[in-house]
Amino acid sequence: MLFRSIILQGRQWFLLTDSPRRYRHRKYVSQLFQNLQKIPPQDSQLHCKSHKLMIYNDIIQNCHPGGFHLLPLGQRVLEKLIKVIDKELDTIGAQKICMPTLALASLWKKTDRWDSAGAELFRLKDRHKQDYCLGPTHEELVTDLISKMGNNLSYKKLPVRLYQISRKFRDEMHPRHGLLRSREFEMKDLYTFDTTEVNAKKTYEEVCQVYENIFNRLGLQFKKVIGATGNIGGKLSHEFLLQSDIGEDTIKVCTSCQYGRNIEVEDPSVRENKCPSCGSGLDKMSAIEVGHSFLLGTKYSEILGSTYKDKNAKNIVTQMGCYGLGVTRILQAGIEVLSEDEAIRWPKIISPYQICIIPQMKGYMEDKFMELSNKLYDEIVAVPNLRGEVVIDDRTKFTVGNRLSQANRLGYPYVVVIGKSAIDEEPKYELQDIYNKTTDFLSSSQIISKLSQIKTT
Repeated sequence: MLFRSIILQGRQWFLLTDSPRRYRHRKYVSQLFQNLQKIPPQDSQLHCKSHKLMIYNDIIQNCHPGGFHLLPLGQRVLEKLIKVIDKELDTIGAQKICMPTLALASLWKKTDRWDSAGAELFRLKDRHKQDYCLGPTHEELVTDLISKMGNNLSYKKLPVRLYQISRKFRDEMHPRHGLLRSREFEMKDLYTFDTTEVNAKKTYEEVCQVYENIFNRLGLQFKKVIGATGNIGGKLSHEFLLQSDIGEDTIKVCTSCQYGRNIEVEDPSVRENKCPSCGSGLDKMSAIEVGHSFLLGTKYSEILGSTYKDKNAKNIVTQMGCYGLGVTRILQAGIEVLSEDEAIRWPKIISPYQICIIPQMKGYMEDKFMELSNKLYDEIVAVPNLRGEVVIDDRTKFTVGNRLSQANRLGYPYVVVIGKSAIDEEPKYELQDIYNKTTDFLSSSQIISKLSQIKTT
């Protein structure tokens, strides 16, 4: 085994070279489960840009109406997005749990949602003829969970903030636009329990700020507007949306201040296209809902017996809030609002890989160029924040231009071309910043220094 050291940002890093084990763990495009030769037909029935880009770049694949396989690149992005959400929720003390997908009908009937949920609720019976539903959301289950703590829940333990990121189900009549309106999807649902309405409102504001932090980290320009409480219920609601022509929500947003409202929420001033906050005009736009917050009060806790003991040992009903993020919807909506017509542009921090290395085409000194590619790969992944963020396009039967085009389509933020200048007396590598459309010729140490600044999850 050989060790080689590099100096990066004033620190010495040691990396293992010429190791068969490390070699096996390098990521090569030829080994990825994807078909990069797919070409969208001219007469495609897909009218949603992000849906088309995800299908023809093997991010997702159709399984059945409203159901999709999430392929390896899509799964990598999903896991990175979940990591961003987990980190931000941890800042407010939210704790992650996992609840059953199957929910007893008896709980939903107690809150009257078994009937009011309508045909979108997937219902089934077990072998004992017991009614269940596939949970589209989990207010009933989590409130029942808290109620079972009974006398053990003291006011000193509140607030309690529990969340999960799990598969949810909705029997859509007309599923469309890929993951934007599907029958099963990943959702982050957070449920909070407080002692008083005042404290619940403070929690509400904290969670809304966390949502803003998440979208800011993803580089997504969001709109926060007053929303309808709908079937969930509650005293206050806000929606988080991304402006898009294919969005199914219509909102009005003030041209001067931050006020915004979904048109489903009645307000005389909004009907007159006048901001009730500052009096300025309102812009009307279509948008994709990606998050929703609800201040529930005691709607569920009173019915299902969620209480805590106050300082006088008296049982008091908890004040609740619930907060959803459509995780797979964010994944696709981010592509929809950021991408070019023929090329994916991810929220950069969750791109499947940050860096793609492309060696010269098969022929002239191909072994040397592959050796340089492997060496540069090992040097880059030795940087802690870039571990697992590099892939080598080793399909040298294709031209560099062809592979560059495919890397651009897939939305890798950075591409390093190992060209003939890499074997000059003073070797230089071609670094392309795909999103900013810039090219630099740099030494390997300069490449590593620049790439080490990349923000990752």
